[in-house]
Amino acid sequence: MKPELILTVEDVNKNFDGFKAITNLNFYLEQGELRVIIGPNGAGKSTFFDLLTGRTKPDTGKIEFGRRIDLTAMNEYEINRLGVGRKFQTPSVYVDHTVYENLLLSLKGPRGVFSTLFRRTTAAHRQRIDALLELIRLGPKRDWRAGQLAHGEKQWLEIGMLLAQEPQVLLVDEPAAGMTDEETHRTGELLISLAGQHSLIVIEHDMTFVKQIAEGRKVTVLHQGSILCEGRFEEVQANPEVREVYLGRGHKDR
Repeated sequence: MKPELILTVEDVNKNFDGFKAITNLNFYLEQGELRVIIGPNGAGKSTFFDLLTGRTKPDTGKIEFGRRIDLTAMNEYEINRLGVGRKFQTPSVYVDHTVYENLLLSLKGPRGVFSTLFRRTTAAHRQRIDALLELIRLGPKRDWRAGQLAHGEKQWLEIGMLLAQEPQVLLVDEPAAGMTDEETHRTGELLISLAGQHSLIVIEHDMTFVKQIAEGRKVTVLHQGSILCEGRFEEVQANPEVREVYLGRGHKDR
């Protein structure tokens, strides 16, 4: 039985003062799928994430979540509450709070900073945080202030904070940027472990990392706001058009 679609994007267009950022885009993500998007500078990858999260509205076209929930009619916070979480390239954590407190602040529900930190946490909350700490491999540093963590560790913490909100779809923007080779590999292992339970879209330019998380999976190549091609990583890597517009250039979105 074919998995249900969690995201449906059809005939989407977005112009900025005459510049066509997205043109006639069609994109489909299945429940539990891990999809990697690659493309050169200006391909429209960041704009695509902005459209999915409501940060930007399309000029025309359809963006639906699950069974026909129209995301274009919703605000950014409504889409987030619905279950679409986004991680930006630069990690955003509470640097003066501990790793544990960062996860506590991120747990799903109406939890403000003061009410969360000074309210008694339940056993269920503690169990959830312990599970997240194990998943992101930061258990030994649970009492460290987030500002003391290495760059890669901050990235893992932010992924944990995103998971604490229990999203159905995770949008992850260049998670390997600035990481060591070891951190990059561990990040790949983490994202792969999330596939199935969550649906993920990962924007990335590091092709070694892309190969790690996308081998055997579908990859989407964006170019000038449209899909240049889609297919298994091995097929995309061997595509002459892809090699010409992206793989041979090493460009990266800003």
